[in-house]
Amino acid sequence: MAGGLHAPLRPSSSSSSNHSFTAKLLLLLTLLPFTLAAFAFILQWRGGVTDPSTRYSSEDHKFPGMDSSPPTTTTTTTHHSKSDCGPLLSHLSPTFPYYRDWKFHYQTDLKPKIAITTSTSASLEQILPWMFFHKVIGVTTFYLFVEGKAASPEVSRVLESIPGVKVIYRTKELEEKQAKSRIWNETWLASFFYKPCNYELFVKQSLNMEMAIIMARNDGAEWILHLDTDELIHPAGTREYSLRQLLLDVPKNVDMVVFPNYESSVERDDIQDPFSEISMFKKNYDHLPKDTYFGMYKEATRGNPNYFLTYGNGKSIARIQDHLRPNGAHRWHNYMKTPNEIKFEEAAVLHYTYSKFSDLTSRRDRCGCKPTKEDVKRCFMLEFDRAAFIIASTATEEEMRKWYQEHVVWGDKALNLKLLRKGILTRVYAPMVIVQGLRESGIFTSIIESASKSLSKDKFLSSIESSNSTRPHDSIGSSRKMGKITESQATVRRVLQFTDAATNEVAVPPLPAPGADDKQVLEW
Repeated sequence: MAGGLHAPLRPSSSSSSNHSFTAKLLLLLTLLPFTLAAFAFILQWRGGVTDPSTRYSSEDHKFPGMDSSPPTTTTTTTHHSKSDCGPLLSHLSPTFPYYRDWKFHYQTDLKPKIAITTSTSASLEQILPWMFFHKVIGVTTFYLFVEGKAASPEVSRVLESIPGVKVIYRTKELEEKQAKSRIWNETWLASFFYKPCNYELFVKQSLNMEMAIIMARNDGAEWILHLDTDELIHPAGTREYSLRQLLLDVPKNVDMVVFPNYESSVERDDIQDPFSEISMFKKNYDHLPKDTYFGMYKEATRGNPNYFLTYGNGKSIARIQDHLRPNGAHRWHNYMKTPNEIKFEEAAVLHYTYSKFSDLTSRRDRCGCKPTKEDVKRCFMLEFDRAAFIIASTATEEEMRKWYQEHVVWGDKALNLKLLRKGILTRVYAPMVIVQGLRESGIFTSIIESASKSLSKDKFLSSIESSNSTRPHDSIGSSRKMGKITESQATVRRVLQFTDAATNEVAVPPLPAPGADDKQVLEW
């Protein structure tokens, strides 16, 4: 009985064993977190793991899928814009591989080396954003044939101060040199000779493009593109927003690449800075299903003469090679062969046409034709340009504004949404982001201030002399003079006679997009 009373006070061997196991388990559970923490600390200290909180930081500039992006310089995080756009743009830097703090401190050994040529009379307000946008996407060399505002001392000295930019003035020497061009003896551009306004500009652009080919070749460029200063290349379809990357993927046997154009669709009549304020564009026929294009043609046209206000046949970029020649402002060709040409499925040229209300009067002021239906045909190749010229020449300010709102401005939000859903209209934001970032960074004002400080007296006098020798008001007469000079020297320049059909192909003018009447022809 006594033994029974005291039995619970004597632990058995089994109970002792259970107690020991429990104690060891508690000790293990206590030490395990400390052990794992110590192990993780040692690995991180030795570089074995990356702290997730810093993996995608602004200092690292890497996002998922971007590890193979070209490296940025170590200074890219030190000079961000002070605006709210600064952090956004700094995070986008892997997408823009030539971003260098907006300083463009990269060497000229980028491959392929791309050159752009243009003929312009624009101001710095338009030229600088246009130029530096293309620097961001990989263009290194610019040949600017300048007249008007672009040739003035205050503009030209800034342009000449920018690395990779060559400014060519329309001097008497230039006109005499171009008067000796073989172009004057051939048929492919002959139908544009000795006509005013747009026709005369078209010939001038072709002559400038011919000279740019020689300069680009001497500078080691591999591709050349002719672009107006109201046009931006949109290199869609690549991991990087890069024209260079786009061209690296082009097969070696391709001579030229066509960029179908998208046309700006302004939503207000008070646009001041098109590159920074416009995001809606009308897509090209080449990038749309035929059924969608023709099915929505009437709504997309809105009573205008054509689907696009102006041209619809895009622009092309050419591989620099022997016998390359311009084929008008929209295409290139070759004196010895028919070039192999391709188009991209996504990349385009964005055309900011009539994007400002003032474009109505500026176009009017550049042309001396009479505002009649018959006379404007001598000056303009496209119907909308003719109608706009007549309105700008005959209407009051109020009437012009009303006409602009009816024919240019996309103010019907319901229609816009419908066409956006159908794919006729599209939103393109990358150029807006880039140009806004450039402007916020202060690079434009910095370049202007730097050029003003570094301008010497001799250079200033030289720039004035160059500006005085440009004669945009006498351009029609000078072209005719050039034609007379070439006629007297024709036999001297006819060294080679080409019988290839490629020589005789007529220059490609700015052509309208396919019209409603073209549906059956295109389907056939």
